[in-house]
Amino acid sequence: VAAALNPAVPSVVSVFAGRIADTGVDPMPLMRACGALLADQPKAELLWASTREVLNILQAQECGCAIITVPHDILAKAAKMFGQDLTELSLDTVKMFARDAIDCGFKL
Repeated sequence: VAAALNPAVPSVVSVFAGRIADTGVDPMPLMRACGALLADQPKAELLWASTREVLNILQAQECGCAIITVPHDILAKAAKMFGQDLTELSLDTVKMFARDAIDCGFKL
């Protein structure tokens, strides 16, 4: 695709990284390779499509993607979770499971 692009014309190269990951294949090496192929195309932008999880946002940045499509639920989760203390998150999760067990009638 990169060879067919006109360097003077803006373009977006969309790679469905999330769908690649759905097959069990890590999309990162392919996305990096795509970025390298587009390095000589000053007006070409790499797009990470089919975001599946918050981590994909960071992965897209790491691969040099200029654009990432993010569903609203993933974007909301990112806004809530980014930078959260992992110890606090772990304790909150344990408390949630304990509440759920008690609500189901289990004795702890």
